[in-house]
Amino acid sequence: MSPLIRLSASFVALMLAMGIGRFALTPQLPHLLSEGQIDLTAAGLIAAANYLGYLIGAVDAMFARRPQQVQRRLHGGLWLCVLLTLASFWANGFWSHLLLRFGTGVASAWVLVMITTLSQPLAAAAGRPRLGALVFAGPGLGIFLTGLLALVSHLLHQTSAMLWLIYAAVALLMLLGIWRILPQPVIGAAPVSHGASPSNRGIPRLAWVYALYGVGYIIPATFLSQMANAQFFGQWQADLFWPCFGLGAAIGVFLVSLRRHDPDTTRHWLMATLWLQAAGVFACLLGSGWGLALGVMLCGTPFLACMQLVMQRSRELAPHATQRNAGLLTACFAIGQLSGPLLAALSSHFSGGLQPALVIAGSGLLIAGSLAMQSPTADRGLCANADAPTVRR
Repeated sequence: MSPLIRLSASFVALMLAMGIGRFALTPQLPHLLSEGQIDLTAAGLIAAANYLGYLIGAVDAMFARRPQQVQRRLHGGLWLCVLLTLASFWANGFWSHLLLRFGTGVASAWVLVMITTLSQPLAAAAGRPRLGALVFAGPGLGIFLTGLLALVSHLLHQTSAMLWLIYAAVALLMLLGIWRILPQPVIGAAPVSHGASPSNRGIPRLAWVYALYGVGYIIPATFLSQMANAQFFGQWQADLFWPCFGLGAAIGVFLVSLRRHDPDTTRHWLMATLWLQAAGVFACLLGSGWGLALGVMLCGTPFLACMQLVMQRSRELAPHATQRNAGLLTACFAIGQLSGPLLAALSSHFSGGLQPALVIAGSGLLIAGSLAMQSPTADRGLCANADAPTVRR
C-alpha cells in the first residue's frame, strides 16, 4: 500500500486521538461549568486526571517491544477514544468525568507514541520527510473541528451531553475510514547496542525542554475557552478562540515542514517556537479580548510545530531508538502537563486568578528555548546515566 495512504491514515488517527480524545475537554469546560456539573476546582482536577492518564500511557508505550504489542496499543487506543467519548454522553458530575478523561489520556498517549514510531520512519524510507512532518498537523485540525462543533452546539443551544455524542459519532466515522490502512509495525528489525553512545547525546536535555514545554503551554491550552468565556460573558464569540487555536496549530506545522532539514535548523526553529509561545502566554496577561486573540495566535501557531520539532530533534540525536525516546519524551511532556493544573490551582487559591501561573508558565518556555539552542556536546555528562534499553520496533 502507498506510503501516502498510510501517512494520511496517521494524520486522521491523530485528529481522532488528540483533537477529540485528548482535547475535547477544553471546549466542553464552559458548558460543564454553566450546567453546574462541576466547579472550577473540579475542572482542574479532571484535567489533571487526563494528564496523569497521558503520562501512564506514554510510559507503558515505551515497553511495547513486539509488533503485536505496538498494534494492540494503536488500535486499542483509537477504539478507547471513541468508546470513552461516547460514554461521556451519560456522564454527570465530577467522578464520572474524571475517570473517563483519565482513560482518554491513556488512550491518546498510546496512539501518539505509536503513530510517531510508525509514521516517521515510513516517511523517511519513502523519501517524503515533509509528509511525515505534516502528520503532526492532525491534532490541530482535530482541535479546529471540535471547536467548530462546540460553536454550532452553542448557537443551537445544545447540552454538553449532546456535544459528547456528536464528538463520538465523528470519531467513529474517522476510525472506520482508516481502520484497514493504518501503518503496520516493522517485523524483524534488529536490536541495537544498549550502551551509551554519541547518538544518545542531548536526549536528557531535550527531555527537560519538553517537560518545561508541557508546563508552559498547558495553562492557556486548558483554560483558554474558560478565559474567553469569562471575557465575553458567555457569548458565542468566546467559542471562536479554540477552533482558531487549532487552525493556527495546523498552519504552524505546515510552515515548519518547509524548513531545511538539518540539525542546526531544527534547533533554531525549536527555540523560536518555544519563545513565540512564551510571548503568547504573556499576552494572555493583558486581560482583554485582544490579549487573548494575540495569545491564541502566538501560542496556537507554534503549538504542534514544537511537538514535531522535538520528535525530529530526538530522531537526529538517536535515530535507532525512536520508540523508546518518543515514549520517554511524551512521558516528560505529560509530567510537565500534570503540574500545570496544580500550578493553576495554587495561583487561583493565593491570588484569585491565573496571572502568577501564566508568568511562571511563560518563564518556563523562555528557559526551554534557551536549553533547546545549546549544543548536544554539553550533555556528555548527563548521557552517561541515560542509557535505558533500546526498544525494538
